[in-house]
Amino acid sequence: MSVCRAWSLTLLGIDALPVEVEVDVSSGLPGFSIVGLPDTAVQEARERVRVAISNSGFKFPTKKVIVNLAPANLRKEGPAFDLPIALAVLAASGVVPATSLERAGIVGELSLDGGLRGVRGTLSMAEAARHRGMQRLVLPEVNAPEAASINGVEVYGIGDLRQAVEFLKGDRAVSRTLPSGDGIHARPPETREDFADVAGQRLAKRALEVAAAGGHNVLLSGPPGSGKTMLARRLPGILPALTVDESIEVTKVYSAAGQVDGGLVKVRPFRAPHHTISTSGLAGGGSNPRPGEVSLAHHGVLFLDEFPEFSRQTLEVLRQPLEDGQVTISRVAGTLSYPARVTLVCSMNPCPCGYAGDNRRACRCSASQIERYQGRISGPLLDRLDLFVDVPRLTRDELRGEEPAETSEAIRERVAAARGAQLGRQGEPNASLAGRPLRETCRLGGDAEALFSQAIDRMGLSGRGHDRVLRVARTVADLAGSGDIGLEHVAEALNYRRFSLVDG
Repeated sequence: MSVCRAWSLTLLGIDALPVEVEVDVSSGLPGFSIVGLPDTAVQEARERVRVAISNSGFKFPTKKVIVNLAPANLRKEGPAFDLPIALAVLAASGVVPATSLERAGIVGELSLDGGLRGVRGTLSMAEAARHRGMQRLVLPEVNAPEAASINGVEVYGIGDLRQAVEFLKGDRAVSRTLPSGDGIHARPPETREDFADVAGQRLAKRALEVAAAGGHNVLLSGPPGSGKTMLARRLPGILPALTVDESIEVTKVYSAAGQVDGGLVKVRPFRAPHHTISTSGLAGGGSNPRPGEVSLAHHGVLFLDEFPEFSRQTLEVLRQPLEDGQVTISRVAGTLSYPARVTLVCSMNPCPCGYAGDNRRACRCSASQIERYQGRISGPLLDRLDLFVDVPRLTRDELRGEEPAETSEAIRERVAAARGAQLGRQGEPNASLAGRPLRETCRLGGDAEALFSQAIDRMGLSGRGHDRVLRVARTVADLAGSGDIGLEHVAEALNYRRFSLVDG
């Protein structure tokens, strides 16, 4: 009897956990079984491993082979266990030295000819391997640049099973994959979508600047063709560059979703799902859980165009992520959490025909139709938005005017300075402030306190609305370079709450 062990890793949400692969090769009727709560993809590894070993020039043992994936109470999913199972079988057969599998994490999907295919979540796996004390990580070549972004563990990209065997035996040298030298961009890359291309809409641009500086949620309302979508799509261009930690967090989400080509994600995400999206598509989940759009927009922008056209049931799943910054998905097999710290931007028409309140085109909708249309968005969800902005139709002079507008680069410099002040003061954007840090950071005095006190009753602000106004006022003050929140800062923040859907 011969028992051999190898270490692998499996995804749980966007994090990875170590899995011990135990292989026992003993006398008895020839057979190959896998235990330890494997899913269908892991069970099918029996055929892939058997054929890959044979086609790589090695002999699969004609004995009783049992593979145990420990811990046994953790469900194992996906094809990433193919390579560690194959190497452990060969080690139990004496082909690979058992000592070469010690303190090494091994992941990879095998093709029938012994080649290696990429797997999801290798950035998280590299991070878990470092925390577990593994010295090296052996994985498919296509995943090596992504995993190498984590310092503290040696990453080796392998092309096929035979190369892996020769590398572990010491018969072939494989170069260690090093992190790419470009690092994180000092500034976001230039795009064609610039605020300088947007005519007029000075107030809407200012609101988006405030949203970008503090990470606040925005609702844009106006008639068709007023520029709501154009404005929203230019918001990423004024956001500050990702920090290294933020880039790693975003990459882990995209890696878990299988949407990383290699290396770190270096630009803030912009996700704009269609209004027909399902609840699982927006929040994540499914029979084989994956991150949803709200998690794929982590540290970036989630844009919901035609806001009331989304299913109300779908929209309601955003309430908890907007408040907590993460999505929690509970299933019979367990509970997963995905990060979801997003800047939510929504756009909508004021009524079904789109022209309510427009001074140049009559609205055809009745009061009941408008009420029913606006009622598709629940009050609790609206209460989680910070800025409500009217985007009116442009005048002829604004459309045909040639006065140059401010560029995204100029706005981004102010946003970056304000965001830097927030990170230096409290370590997070103003939109994340809560509890005692919120009270300490957003103290009011004098005229500012008097105005805000009057507005609480006059505008009927809820407790959540009260806190959101304070956060926006703090951001306005940061953009002005002011250490204290003044009367003008509170007045601007209150002006962003003056919206018909909020005030009734």
